[in-house]
Amino acid sequence: MSLLSIRLFGDPVLRLRAGEVTDFDDALRRLADDMLQTMREADGAGLAANQVGVLKRLFTWEAGDEHGAFVNPEVLETSEEIQEGDEGCLSFPGLFYPTKRPLRVSLRINDVHGEEHKIESATPLQARIFLHELDHLNGILFIDHLARHDRKEAMRRIRNGELEHPRPRPEGEPPPA
Repeated sequence: MSLLSIRLFGDPVLRLRAGEVTDFDDALRRLADDMLQTMREADGAGLAANQVGVLKRLFTWEAGDEHGAFVNPEVLETSEEIQEGDEGCLSFPGLFYPTKRPLRVSLRINDVHGEEHKIESATPLQARIFLHELDHLNGILFIDHLARHDRKEAMRRIRNGELEHPRPRPEGEPPPA
């Protein structure tokens, strides 16, 4: 396994829609393993393939003792109930803002061997991670979900060079996705 370089905001690949995975081979499994290791080293909760410059519909995630790699994820259903909490992103290191997401989500995914599964988020954190990473695969960034005043502040901080990389997460702060 090897660590991959995480693309930061401003890299055009972050705004591109990732393509469907059709080859479930050793290269895909290596990429998933490398992404999981990279995500953990960066102290993140999720990492989409386009965040490491690969335009494939693949993301890795970890919440508590659970982790995985989802290929070709598709939303089947989201709850009408909404959660709001601080959210960050490995492509925006050091920025955390209140972000609204559905409380629960169910997905159809493939695993890295090509087997199809239906997955339901077991916790609000899983729902947040799954939806954040799926947004990445569609070229959508978490700042696109922010309230206008938070987005303006985030953009000001980015222009002022306030992105940090890497940084340890303070006790109690949610992990970036």
